[in-house]
Amino acid sequence: MSHFDVIVLGSGPGGYVTAIRASQLGLKTAIIEKESLGGVCLNWGCIPTKALLKSAQVFEYLKHAGDYGLVVDGADKDFDAVVKRSRGVADGMSKGVQFLMKKNKIEVINGYGKVKQGKKISVKGDDGKETEHSADHIIIATGARSRELPSLPQDGKKVIGYREAMTLEKQPEKMIVVGSGAIGIEFAYFYNAMGTEVTVVEFLPNIVPVEDEEVSKQLERIFKKAGVKIMTSSEVTKVETDEQGVKATVKTPKGEQELEADIVLSAVGIKTNIENIGLEEVGIATDRDKIVVNDYYQTNIPGYYAIGDVTPGPALAHVASAEGILCVEKIAGMHVEPLDYGNIPGCTYCVPEVASVGMTEKAAREKGHDIKVGKFPFSASGKAQAAGTADGFVKVIFDAKYGEWLGCHMIGAGVTDMIAEAVVGRKLETTGHEILKAVHPHPTMSEAVMEAVAAAYDEVIHL
Repeated sequence: MSHFDVIVLGSGPGGYVTAIRASQLGLKTAIIEKESLGGVCLNWGCIPTKALLKSAQVFEYLKHAGDYGLVVDGADKDFDAVVKRSRGVADGMSKGVQFLMKKNKIEVINGYGKVKQGKKISVKGDDGKETEHSADHIIIATGARSRELPSLPQDGKKVIGYREAMTLEKQPEKMIVVGSGAIGIEFAYFYNAMGTEVTVVEFLPNIVPVEDEEVSKQLERIFKKAGVKIMTSSEVTKVETDEQGVKATVKTPKGEQELEADIVLSAVGIKTNIENIGLEEVGIATDRDKIVVNDYYQTNIPGYYAIGDVTPGPALAHVASAEGILCVEKIAGMHVEPLDYGNIPGCTYCVPEVASVGMTEKAAREKGHDIKVGKFPFSASGKAQAAGTADGFVKVIFDAKYGEWLGCHMIGAGVTDMIAEAVVGRKLETTGHEILKAVHPHPTMSEAVMEAVAAAYDEVIHL
């Protein structure tokens, strides 16, 4: 039996980052992975989807070349080549993680891992052989998968999850997307841009329901203008499939409707991968499909930890990475502070992009804050107009009494890169006046942050 200081179970953006940080801190580290290094994020999530979205964006640029004074005749797409490019990007990133494992002298153990009592893990390889390993600290980072609804069972062919949506052999003529969170909206944009007739069905009153209501409404208008059909306050109650396609029964505020399509994409959230990994045998506590942990990701059983999607925090790659780093730094005896879950940015990579951090306007008012709200549309931005990306805005929310930056909400080109300014500003307890006096470069999209703050304090120049 091999012994390590730290064994990490799962190699997604939580697991592999955790392993690297542990190794940097001088801990003898191993990582266990049943599929490909990088987990869902690098192989089936964050990275390959962004490659698909970029292809769709470039295709849209070609179709609208005339808007920029250019002539492009006969622009068309090769769906197979688009999918192939995405897989190539994912494979390259996975190879990059393999390199990082070697560079940091982390032992990679391939197979299906199960935690056992006495700080041990058994690993069953593809050949059926089982090995056992022990560690002073075992960190569970097994992530999550597409959640299935009883009314929407996935068959992987006509009713699919995100994995199948990335590698369809044939582009569907019609697609129903159930759920309008980040995954659903990104695929709705991609397939619509590629020429598929897309209908989005959302149970809640607004698409991207975690976002500020103004952002949701703006994105809905833009999607409808692009030809996406949006059905909010609606629920798929039944799905029938045959060789021709799918018939979906949708309960709407106006009664039942029947929709026909080639494919239904279920994007209704995630299910954690906590079954059959030995939690019950060890006695590790769970609650509502999540592993119970303290502020430093320790479970109720000493020596066992959990990070990422299997824990109660937001199911985001950057959250998993941050949790893993904090976890092993605590193990190594460093002074660390609990993660501030109120300052986690969320991003959706459709076109236009959506990004946010902190409270929505509605949440700030419900918490009793006296607030100042500022909004700056990209239609008033010189850079946005020159780039042909004038859709969207930046919205900021401040506490009127203390100047605390309560929230920031963006919709527009490149805003997933811009949101970091608000995250850092809030981390440093920056006030609105400090943002105003920090000179922003011109012409840039990021000027809109300063202008939105100026609007909140009645100092806006370009409106």
